[in-house]
Amino acid sequence: MVYFEQLKESQDAWEVCAEALAKGIYSDDHVKFFCFQVLEHQIKYRHGGLSPAQQQLIRETLMKWLQGQLMNSQPEKPFIRNKAAQVFALTFVMEYLTHWPKFFHDLLSLVGLNPHGVDVYLRTLMAIDAEVVDRDILHSPEEVRRNTLIKDGMREQVIPSLVESWYQILGAYQQSHPEITCQCLEVVGAYVSWIDLNLIANDRFVNLLLSQMSVEDLREEACDCLYEIVCKGMAPTDKTKLVESLCQVLQSAGFFNVDQEEDVDFLAKFSRLVNGMGQSLVLSWTKLAKGGAVKEAAEALRALETKVPLLLQLLVHDDDDISANIVGFCYDYLNVLKQVRYTLGSNTFFPSLYPDIMLAVMKKLTYDEEYNFDNEGEDEAMFVEYRKQLKMLLDRLAQVSPDLLLEAVGRVFNNTIQRWQTASFMEVEVAIRLLYMLGEALPASHGAHFSGDTAKTSALQDMMRTLVSSGLSGYQHTSVSLEFFETVVRYDKFFLVEPQHIPIVLMSFLDHRGLRHSSPKVRSRVAYLFSRFVKTLHKHMNSFIEDILSRIQDLLELAPPENGFPALLTSDDQLFIFETAGVLIVHGESPAERKQALMRSLLTPLTDAFRLLLAKLASEREEERQAALADCLSHAVGFASRTSKAFSNKQTVKQCGCTEVYRDCLQTFLPALSCPVQRGSLRSAVRSFLHRMIICLEEEVLPFVPAASEHMLKDCEARDLQEFIPLISQITAKFKVTRDLQEFIPLISQITVFMPLVLAIFEVLCRPAEDNDQAAALEKQMLRRSYFTFIQTITSSGMNEVLANQGVENVERVLFTIIQGAVDFPDPIAQKTCFIILSKLVELWGGKDGMAGFPDFIYKHIVPACFLAPLKPSFDLTDAQTVLTLSECALTLKMIHLRRGPEFIQYLQQEYLPSLQVSPEITQEVCQVLQQPDAKVLKNYMKVRSQLVVALETSPLCRLCLETSSNI
Repeated sequence: MVYFEQLKESQDAWEVCAEALAKGIYSDDHVKFFCFQVLEHQIKYRHGGLSPAQQQLIRETLMKWLQGQLMNSQPEKPFIRNKAAQVFALTFVMEYLTHWPKFFHDLLSLVGLNPHGVDVYLRTLMAIDAEVVDRDILHSPEEVRRNTLIKDGMREQVIPSLVESWYQILGAYQQSHPEITCQCLEVVGAYVSWIDLNLIANDRFVNLLLSQMSVEDLREEACDCLYEIVCKGMAPTDKTKLVESLCQVLQSAGFFNVDQEEDVDFLAKFSRLVNGMGQSLVLSWTKLAKGGAVKEAAEALRALETKVPLLLQLLVHDDDDISANIVGFCYDYLNVLKQVRYTLGSNTFFPSLYPDIMLAVMKKLTYDEEYNFDNEGEDEAMFVEYRKQLKMLLDRLAQVSPDLLLEAVGRVFNNTIQRWQTASFMEVEVAIRLLYMLGEALPASHGAHFSGDTAKTSALQDMMRTLVSSGLSGYQHTSVSLEFFETVVRYDKFFLVEPQHIPIVLMSFLDHRGLRHSSPKVRSRVAYLFSRFVKTLHKHMNSFIEDILSRIQDLLELAPPENGFPALLTSDDQLFIFETAGVLIVHGESPAERKQALMRSLLTPLTDAFRLLLAKLASEREEERQAALADCLSHAVGFASRTSKAFSNKQTVKQCGCTEVYRDCLQTFLPALSCPVQRGSLRSAVRSFLHRMIICLEEEVLPFVPAASEHMLKDCEARDLQEFIPLISQITAKFKVTRDLQEFIPLISQITVFMPLVLAIFEVLCRPAEDNDQAAALEKQMLRRSYFTFIQTITSSGMNEVLANQGVENVERVLFTIIQGAVDFPDPIAQKTCFIILSKLVELWGGKDGMAGFPDFIYKHIVPACFLAPLKPSFDLTDAQTVLTLSECALTLKMIHLRRGPEFIQYLQQEYLPSLQVSPEITQEVCQVLQQPDAKVLKNYMKVRSQLVVALETSPLCRLCLETSSNI
C-alpha cells in the first residue's frame, strides 16, 4: 500500500503501471487494480502537466488494455472493469474536446460486438454520466462549463452513433447475455434525459424496449428505461401522445392485468412506470389548462381518467412497495379533481372511482398481521413512512370533497365499532385512526371541531360519543389503546360539549387501560396525553381533583437509585404527571389554604428525599453511585420545577398561597450548588429551577441569587458560563418593566455579580487550547457571543448604572472587550452585538451630561472601530450577517453624530481622517453623508464606496489590512 502511494506521487512511475496494464504483465487482481489507481491519479491531478507524447501513451495504454480484454476467454473481475471504466471516463473528460475527439469512434471500432469489450464500453458510458451529467455530484463552475461543452459536442458528433450502438447491443445480446442487455438499458435510461428524445422515442426503439418487457430477465430494467423516457421533458401535447402510445401497447400486451402478475419485484418497477406516466399526464394537463389550450387539455384529462382504474389496482395491491410507488400519481390526480371542481363548481359530478380511491386508502392504512409492535425494525419503519404518504392522500381526498370523506369514514367507523369485540385489532385500530386523521383532514381553528358546520359537527360528535361509550378503551392491543387515547385528546373539545363523558374517560386514563397499562410504551404516551387532557378540561374536573391526586400518588414518588424494582413510569414521564398534578391543584376551586396544603403535600416528599440523597452524595466515593444519586437529585428538582408550570406569574402563585412552598423548595435545593461532586448536572437542575422561580416569585427570588451565583461561578467551564448568563439576563430583563426600577438597581448589581461574572468569562476565554480543538474553539465563540449579549441586555434594559457602578478601571476593561469584539474577532454575529452595545452606550453616555471621560473614549476607540472593522480581511460583505454588522456600524456613527453634533464632524475633518491621509474631497464626502437624515444613505455609502478604501490605502495600518484582504 505504501509503495503504491509512492507510485502515485512519483513524477514518472505511472509509466511503469501503464506498461504493466498494456502488456498484461501481472495476473494478480489487486496489482492490476492499483495500477489503474495510479493511472487515475495521474490523469485527475497531473494531466495538464503531461507532454503530448505522455498523453498519447495514456491513450494507447487504455486501448491496448481493452484490446487484451477482447482476446481473453474470461473477463476481468467487476471491480477492475469498473476502475478501468473510471479511467477511460476521466481521460475522455480531459481530452475529448482537444486531443481525442474520436474517442467513441475508436472505442466502438475496437469492441464491435465482442461481449467483453461491450461490457467495458457500457461501464465507461455510465462512468462518463457520473463525471459529466449526474446532478447529485457537485461541480465547480469551471467543470460545469466544461461538461456543458462536452455534452454539446457529443450531441453534434456522436450521440446518433451511440444510440445506434445501443440498439444493436439490445438486439444482439437479449438472449445470450441478458446482463449486458440490462447494462445497456441502464445506459439508455441515464442518457435519455439530455439527448434528443426522437432518437429513442421512435417505433423502432420503443418496440424493442416493449418486447423486452416480456423477457423475465430484462423487464425490470426495461421498465426503468421506459420510465426515464416518459419523464423526459418535452412539450405537453407531445408528452400526452407519447404516454398514450406506450399505454396502448402495454395494455394490448396484457401488462395492465395486474391481478394476474405474481412477480412483485417487476410490479414494483411497473408501478413506478405507471406513476411516471400518470404524473406526466397531470403535468401536461396543467400546462395546457394554464395556457388556454382547451381542446388539448381535455384530451390530456381524458387520457388521465383512463389510467385511474390501473392506478386503483396498483394502489390496493397487497405489497406496500407496489402501492407506495403509485401514491405520487394518485395525489396529483386528486389535485386535478380539486382544481376541476373548484373551476366548475362544488356540484361537479365526480368520476365513479373517487369513492373507490377513498376505500383503497382506508384499506391500505391497515396494519399487517406481521407488524411487530414490541420490536419495531426496518420493515415497521417503512410501513410508518408509507402511512404518512397515505395520510397525504386522505388530506387531499378531504380537500376534493370533505362531505364524501366524512360520510365514508363514518360508515367504516360505525360498522367496525359495532362489532369491536369480535373484530381484529387491525380493523379496530384503523377505524379509530381514520377518526383521528379527520382532525387534520378537516381542519378547524384551535381544534374547534364541534362548532360551526352542523353536518360535520354532528357526524364527529356521533363518532366520539360512540368511541367513548362503547367500552373500546379496554381492547387488549397496544395499537388500539394508543389510538384510543390519541383520539380522545385530539378531540378534547368534544368533552366541553358533552362533559358527562369525562368521568368514564378519566378512569380509562388512570387504570390498567392507561397509566397502569402492561405496555411501557402505552404508559409513557398516556402520561403525556393525560397532561394535555387535564389542561384543556380542568374546569370540569373540580369534583374529581383529590380523587385523581390520590389515584396517581404512587406515580409521584421519587424512585431512589437503590430501588431494584422497575418503576411504572420513567422520570421523563413523571414530569408530565407532576405538571398535571400542579394544574389540578392550581385551577381547582378549593380555597387558597387547601391549595397550599395540596401543593405542600405534593412537594414535601421531594424536598425530604432531596435532603437525604444530597447527604448521601456528599459522602459517596464510588463514581457510578455518585452519578446515580445526582440523577435522582436532578429529577427531584425537575419535578418541583414542572409543578410550577401551572402558574403564569407571581400573582397566581400568591393567590394559591404557594409562595412560601416554593421558597422552601429553593432553600432546600440551593445547597446542592456547593456539592463538590457531580457539579454539572446539579447546577443545571438548580439553574432551571431558578429560571422558573424568577417567573413565579419575581423579586422574592432575588435574595437567593447572589449566593447561587457565587457557587455557580466557581471552577466553571465555558458551557457552565454560557448556560448561567441567560439566567442573569432573565433577571435583568424581568425588572426592565418594573416601575420602581431604580430601587432595584443596587440589588441587581449585587445579584448579577457583574464583575465576578465578567472576570470568570475572561478567565475561561484566556485559557490556552490546542490549535486543532474545534469543539473548544466553538465553545469559546459561543461564550463570547453570550457575554456580549449579556452586556447588551444590561445596557438596553435601562440598567446601565449596573455597568457604570463597577468603578472606572472595570468599566474601561469591559468597554475595551466590546471594542475588541467589534473589530478583532472574525465573528459577524458577535461584531453586530458589539456595535449595538456601542451605539446604546453612546446614546446613554455620549451627551453633554454623560459619563465623565466617555466622549474621549468615543473619539479614541469607537470611531476608529467603525472605520477599521470593515477593513478586516474577515469582513465578508457577501455574508448576510456581515452586512447586518455593517448596518449597525453605520448606525453607531449616526448615533455619535446625533449626540456630539458638529463637534464630531469637526473631529473627522480636522483630526481623524487627515491622520489616515484621507484626501480633503473624500473627507468632505464622508461628513456630508454622515449629516444626511436617512441612515440608509450612510449604510449604502459604507458598503459601496470603494473610493474611501482607496483613499485609506495610503495609511500604513490600513494598507496592512488591505494587503491581506482579497475581498477589498
